[in-house]
Amino acid sequence: MGTVWTLQAVAPPANVAAGVQAALDRVVAQMSQWERDSDLSRFNREKPGEWRAVPEEFAHVVAAALDIAEASSGAFDPALGDISEAWGFGASGPTNGLPDTPPAAAGRQIDLDTATGRIRRSEGARLDLSGIAKGYGVDLAAEWLLANGARHFLIEVGGELRGEGIRPDGQPWWVDAETPPSWRSAGWRIALHDLSVATSGDYRRGFEADGRRYSHSFDPRTGRPIANGVRSVTVLHRSCMMADGWATALTVLGADAGIALADARGLAACILANGREHVSRAWAAMLD
Repeated sequence: MGTVWTLQAVAPPANVAAGVQAALDRVVAQMSQWERDSDLSRFNREKPGEWRAVPEEFAHVVAAALDIAEASSGAFDPALGDISEAWGFGASGPTNGLPDTPPAAAGRQIDLDTATGRIRRSEGARLDLSGIAKGYGVDLAAEWLLANGARHFLIEVGGELRGEGIRPDGQPWWVDAETPPSWRSAGWRIALHDLSVATSGDYRRGFEADGRRYSHSFDPRTGRPIANGVRSVTVLHRSCMMADGWATALTVLGADAGIALADARGLAACILANGREHVSRAWAAMLD
């Protein structure tokens, strides 16, 4: 995943490091676009239109990604791998400049047969789960910990976190939501008690060309980096996978449409955009 993980746990099992690492390694082996032999990479090399059986965890993440894609009217799209590659954020690495002709934004499709655990792609579609798989890695590691007797812990993978139970002093697991550089107000301090948090921001990765900075967050509907004034989006959810995926989708939608959809879906979300803080009703309710 190109990042590190940390764990704070009360009475963890003796093999905790190996167990957590094995869970994360399983996600990489299945869903990494940078590992040539991952299930995802092999699927992307298959001929378009051909069904391929994938592991249960892989199918689970694809199903969640497709649900978010449908609910967000395409603001989240697991089929945008060619777009990521063209702009230098895929497995091929950075480009020397802007793409001459960005890949077409329309016509991409990933299909999932839930009964058989098979997926297929249309012509021009390349599966990319980087907007949701890291959150799933947090969940998979957390489920391993719970299954092996750890009830109270905080696990973090590359800035995505899930807290279970409480600290030894009886307090919840407190974490500070990251704010963009030079943001004027302080970020939120969040109590993660059986809750996950994910943040997506335009300041984390990007590149400059012709005097302009381009974000690594793409609008799948246009095939271009976002330019909607969003600096960061933080989402709280029981599932870190869902928090991760929805943070990506709301980033693309922008402040007004993003908060409107978060309200419609009952999501606790905070969007920092155009110098203002925008919060959903579910987020505001947590302040009471």
